[in-house]
Formats: sequence, C-alpha cells, structure tokens
Amino acid sequence: MARTEEIIHLPKKTEALTIPKKLLSGTAHYFTKSVAIILLFVLWEIIPRIGLVEVAFFPPLSIVLTGWWELVATGQLVEHITASFIRSIIGFGIAVIIAIPLGLTIGWFKRFSDFANPLLEAFRNTAALAILPVFILLLGIGEASKIAVVIYACSFPILLSTISAVRNVDPLFIKSAKSMALRPVKLFLKVILPAAVPTIFVGIRLAASSSILVLVAAEMIGAKAGLGYLIISSQQNFQIAYMYSGILTISALGMLVNTLLLQLEGRLSRWKVHH
Repeated sequence: MARTEEIIHLPKKTEALTIPKKLLSGTAHYFTKSVAIILLFVLWEIIPRIGLVEVAFFPPLSIVLTGWWELVATGQLVEHITASFIRSIIGFGIAVIIAIPLGLTIGWFKRFSDFANPLLEAFRNTAALAILPVFILLLGIGEASKIAVVIYACSFPILLSTISAVRNVDPLFIKSAKSMALRPVKLFLKVILPAAVPTIFVGIRLAASSSILVLVAAEMIGAKAGLGYLIISSQQNFQIAYMYSGILTISALGMLVNTLLLQLEGRLSRWKVHH
C-alpha cells in the first residue's frame, strides 16, 4: 500500500521541481545575454577614471547617467524623444503602407517585376543621407524633408524583403493549394501572404532601425528638437554628458523597438518553426 502511494505522489514532486528549474534556466539565459552589456558599462566607468582616455571627452558612465537624469528632470529628454518619435513613426508608417503592397505586387507579377527591377537596382544602392540634400532643396529644411528621408530609408528594406518573401515561398505549399483548386486570389491570401510574413518582418525590423539612425543624422541639420539635435547641440556647447545621454537613449529606443517587433512577429507567425 505504501508503495502504491509513493507511485501516486511521485509525479506531483517531479512537477513541482520543474517550475524552479525553468525559472533558473530562464534567469541564467537572461544573465548570459546581459553579460556583454554589463561588461561594457563596467569598462565605461573604469577606463576614464584610470586615465586611459580624457575624462572631458569620454566621461565615466556615472557622470553620463547623472546628465541623463538632469535631462529627464527638466523635461528636455521627453521633448526630444517625442519630436524624434513623431517624425520616425510617420516616416516608418508611410514606408510600410507603400512598400509592402508594392513588394507583394512585384514579387507576384513577373511582368511588373521586369519593369520595376531596373529602378529598384538604381535607387537601392543610393544611401538615404546622400539624397537628404535633394529633399532639403525640394521640401525645405523643415519637417517634410526629415520625414521624406525616413520614408526613403525605410522603404527599401521592407520592399526587398517582401519581394524575396513572395518569391521564396515553399513550392510545396503552392502545389498543395493548387491541387485543391484554389483561385489565384485565395491562393495569394491563404498561402503566399501568411508564408511571407516572417521574412517581411525581417525587413520591417531593419527599417525600424534605419528610421532611427537616418532621422538622427537628418535632425543634426536645421532641427530645433529631436535626439539628433540634442547630440549635435550638446557637442557644440561642450555638454559632453548630455551628448552621450542622447546616444544612450537612441540605443535603448532601438533595442525596445526591435523587441516589440519581434514579439509582434511571433504573434503573427505562430506556425513558424523555430530550430
């Protein structure tokens, strides 16, 4: 009888032990991923203090964080983040609206692809910042030129990944769908588009990073607010801690946006197999 009770209660003990193991495994994985960042911050604090670099040009992390908090307390950082975020989200959003339908069309229709490919090859190799002076001449030095350069920078990663996604859908999926006599429209909506989502999101994540990087550079010319303006004006006024605070903020925002897009990608493509 006692032996039977042991057999009955054994799975409960095993199940109870799996929760701490999962928790410890998750904590260890998170710590491993964070080691490089922690090491960078430690070196950032130590190197200026032991005199390997000039403190005036590369202050310790603690001084930078003090400057960052001053920007937060005075409301300046929120103002600059808001200005950059509005420009970035408008440009990025317009790029998504334009590039995904265009990429699906080019990837799906061969004749249209043959027509559009020479133009794509010409413009994809032209850096967005090289086009910025043209946008400034045509649209002025205000908001329109900054948003336009973000649209340009974001469009090509999304467009090219969408074209690639459509063209590289597993032929077995298409054959199976055609064997069920699916019409072209349903084949596209039910098979091609869902299969293309993961690759399209790679382009969207690249575009999100581009939107921040290009915008920061554009804000260094003729802007009165934004993270790019904060960095360049702080450098010119020798407020070095504020300059590094702006750079840190851009890095943090980029990581946050990438994490959010990864989660969204996971929700929209649950069927995707992770190896």
